[in-house]
Amino acid sequence: MSLLGTALRNEFPQLNIKVHDKPLVYLDSAASSLKAAKVVDRVNEYNRFETSNVHRGIHWLSQKGTENYEKARETIASFLNAKSPNEIIFTRGTTESANLVAYSYARHFLQAGDEILLTELEHHSTIIPWQVVAQEKSLKIKVVPITEEGNLDLVKLEELLTKKTKLVAMQSSSNVFGSDNDIKLISEKAHANGAKVFVDAAQTPSHKPIDVQSLNCDFLAFSGHKVFGPYGIGVLYAKESLLNEMPPYQTGGSMISEVHFEESKYLQAPQRFEAGTPNVSGAIGLATAVQFVQNLGYDQIQFHNKELIKALFDELGQIDDIEIHGPKNRSSAIFSFNIKGIHASDIGSIIDNEGIAIRTGHHCCQPLMRRLGVTASCRASFSIYNTLEEVELLKKALVKAKGFF
Repeated sequence: MSLLGTALRNEFPQLNIKVHDKPLVYLDSAASSLKAAKVVDRVNEYNRFETSNVHRGIHWLSQKGTENYEKARETIASFLNAKSPNEIIFTRGTTESANLVAYSYARHFLQAGDEILLTELEHHSTIIPWQVVAQEKSLKIKVVPITEEGNLDLVKLEELLTKKTKLVAMQSSSNVFGSDNDIKLISEKAHANGAKVFVDAAQTPSHKPIDVQSLNCDFLAFSGHKVFGPYGIGVLYAKESLLNEMPPYQTGGSMISEVHFEESKYLQAPQRFEAGTPNVSGAIGLATAVQFVQNLGYDQIQFHNKELIKALFDELGQIDDIEIHGPKNRSSAIFSFNIKGIHASDIGSIIDNEGIAIRTGHHCCQPLMRRLGVTASCRASFSIYNTLEEVELLKKALVKAKGFF
């Protein structure tokens, strides 16, 4: 039996609240995970006792803040197994990271007629930035379909991947299905054709380790708020050689080496991409969050996920007229489903009265919803603090909702 779940409840104070006079059952971690108490405490400690701007001050607080901020970068570099902290850029989140790569890499290095390869699984934030660049630069976007089971069609991927492909952008873990793509294999195939690889890893670090050297991707992004950390902080990993060829995404203080009215010179990465005052408390909080995950251990996390996934298939599968979307083989307990004859938003509203928080809608994946033949779905996304008992509570609430209609 998993050592997580019940044993972690006290690490997440929000689980002590009640919703509609019932204990909260939080099943929306794919949208935002709950914040670990250690993270909240560390951010509060910084804001209460350590506040000072970084990098430019010579006084003690500024020096201490700079040290902690750069230690956070080192922590993230180690977490991802990057070659150097210089390959870690702090952003506002996965969306800004994607836009940074679209603006500073694709916009400047891709030429008319070049192709960008996406997949049917993508979140809107891994679609729209490339669309904007494609329209500006007369690029072509191609889309790798999924199979009937919901896996990426690797045969079609090979067919679509050509010497014209200059960028492959995709999720490492689906925010709708909870399934993983084989990024290492796809990187090999992309690089063999001369293409770069951008990975939206927003869903991955909360349940599975990331080794960017093993994956050999060129860019990878994730957000703090999906891995038990603060809002407004995220990471872009990129190979250092690429970063130092790319022009800045934003300009201003902290990213310059020399300024004249006629021209200015920019610092190397990572400072080149962190104009202005950074989110110091967010970076420190994110470092605390990933250390929390590392201390738990991914072996425990993955074992816990397997228990939840099995229970979810067993329990939800007993409900008449339910359709669980996506492949059976998945590594995180993200379950998107519909019940015949009942709109997803109606289900979400009814089970909210039972204190159960799920997400309903298109999950920022409208092309995937169209592929599934639905306009919306329910999504229950479990995490390290959820229990097998909550699987049963979800099932009972769904049966009750079905009976209501």
